[in-house]
Amino acid sequence: MGASDELLQRTEPAALLTLDGVINGLNAAMATLLGMPAEQCLGRDFGDLWPASQRMSAESLVVTACGTKTVAMRVLEFPGRGGAPVACLIEAQPVKDPAGAEQLVWVHALDARNDLASLLIPFRVATEAADLGLWMYSPEGQQLEWLGGLALVALLPDPTAPLSRVISAVHPDDREAFRQLLRSAPAQCPWVRLRYLTPHDGWHDLAVQSRRIQLGYDGPERIFGVVRDDTKQEKRKKKAQAALVAERRRAKEVADFSSALITAGTEQELRQVVLTRLAATFGADGVLLALVDDGRLRISTDAGITMREVEVLDGLRLDHPNAVCEAIRTGKPQFVTDREDCRRRWPHGLGYPHLDRLGFDYTVSITPLSETGNQPLGGWLLTYGSGYRPSLEERTLMGTLADLAGQALRRIRLQQARVELATALQQTMLPTLPEHLAGLEVAARYRPCRDGLDIGGDWYDAFVMPDGAVALEIGDAQGYDVDAAATMGQVRASIRAIAAQEPDPATVLTRTNQLLVTMGTTRFASCTMLHFDPCDGRVTGASAGHVPLLCARSDGSHRLRELPGGPVLGVVPDTKYCEETFTLDEDSVLVMVTDGVVEGPGLTLEAGLERAGTLAGAALHDGLNAEETADRILDAAVAVDDLDDVAVLVIHRT
Repeated sequence: MGASDELLQRTEPAALLTLDGVINGLNAAMATLLGMPAEQCLGRDFGDLWPASQRMSAESLVVTACGTKTVAMRVLEFPGRGGAPVACLIEAQPVKDPAGAEQLVWVHALDARNDLASLLIPFRVATEAADLGLWMYSPEGQQLEWLGGLALVALLPDPTAPLSRVISAVHPDDREAFRQLLRSAPAQCPWVRLRYLTPHDGWHDLAVQSRRIQLGYDGPERIFGVVRDDTKQEKRKKKAQAALVAERRRAKEVADFSSALITAGTEQELRQVVLTRLAATFGADGVLLALVDDGRLRISTDAGITMREVEVLDGLRLDHPNAVCEAIRTGKPQFVTDREDCRRRWPHGLGYPHLDRLGFDYTVSITPLSETGNQPLGGWLLTYGSGYRPSLEERTLMGTLADLAGQALRRIRLQQARVELATALQQTMLPTLPEHLAGLEVAARYRPCRDGLDIGGDWYDAFVMPDGAVALEIGDAQGYDVDAAATMGQVRASIRAIAAQEPDPATVLTRTNQLLVTMGTTRFASCTMLHFDPCDGRVTGASAGHVPLLCARSDGSHRLRELPGGPVLGVVPDTKYCEETFTLDEDSVLVMVTDGVVEGPGLTLEAGLERAGTLAGAALHDGLNAEETADRILDAAVAVDDLDDVAVLVIHRT
């Protein structure tokens, strides 16, 4: 037996390589570790037979031994067959083949059973370099040993601990996951998150990965775990998530606040929006809203500031030298942090903020609703906990919302001014009904619309003709604004003027239509006109695209009467309107309405006419007079919650 044979006749894995790493010979143990029959290994490059993760180390081992002509050692990991990978301490040293005097490299596994720590050195170095921790678990002894890396003293003060002690420090919800790590298959498992209670630092968020490895040829199996402490990272993540949630909440609050300002229709609604939403949007303790009315402040507050604290400001002239007035007057925001600052800037200021609390209990931010150079509208004041200073971003956002509130207030006040003007115009156009008509009782009701300018084009009229008859009319000019009211006035005045010369309703509507067409008006109007003779109850009527009449009797019954006529006024030139004559019996009622009385959300015209007729018949049957009958019909129309304006004219022949 030659010397080379003796090098391979060993129980531990061994191989002879040429200087360039080609396998010249190997024993069965080495072939087993490499995972293929010995004859297939011969003539192959030694490094090529290793897994990709170990190939460089294997080749480096051979190169080092050849280059230095000394012994070289590496811990290499064999794939293993059907079980855990095998970590072996491999030695390489140059030898000479006695038979051919050829220089070879002898590679063989050392018996490390008495020095397992030597096999762990590469693992320790790698984990320390990656800022990770390393532990080893021995299933036979139920012991867990911390091998180094990370700041493991914080996790477990003793380097070796019984498994029961380690498990007791794992969060109860994570213990089963930890036990699964200890039953790890040979393949490396995914990272598992665990919460671990340390003796001094409380809970840590750990990420753990485990792997089963055989230590040495014919050596014991151990479970190795790599630990990454994500506590700081998780805290940063949670902090970032909390900041993101807060930012999203702030964005929603700002959006809701802005939307509410835009849709506010009255100053009361604007005050409600500011006082209920502003403090929450900016994390303030209290809100004061000061609106300028005729050069004086009108104050309102939320629950964070009592009116008793600020009543001295209510009614204060805008030129008073205090912080609130100055911010509103100049259009420049003010931020007051302490009493010295407040006393220095406003030595003659009074009332609010209170100097005895300023700087101790709270700080104050005041933002005007209009910019410098614009007419002062008002401003809001927010109180914060002591020491708070709003960021530049918050101050910018506060100014933007205040400007939006100022725009809303200007819009509301302009709208209110137009409403007041239009309402006054309309009220002057609604006539006074004639009194003490023999054998006749007339009542009228009107309610403006609740959209646009809160006025509309509905009208009614009743007047005595030169022949002693009574002219009655009701109509609806298109629209809900000042133009609608103006059109209504034109039509009513035209009908009155024409009726004084031409009493027949059809003639009056024909000439009124021609007048409106000639004037080129952009609005049209519907109308019903009646000529009533109180002596015999004869009624002559015509309609220009208006809703039908209702006739109610004392027995509670009612009927619909559609008058002949033509299209709405002001659209079709040269229209000839028709009329019809009928008799209104004694103790009967005629009801003339506009479409807002008999149409609305969920209410068809047919159903609305039926309802109005039933109400009129019931009122007459109950002995109600014309005024009470008109009230009953109007109240029912209001209950429908329609936005349209409504008019009712009730004629009772007594």
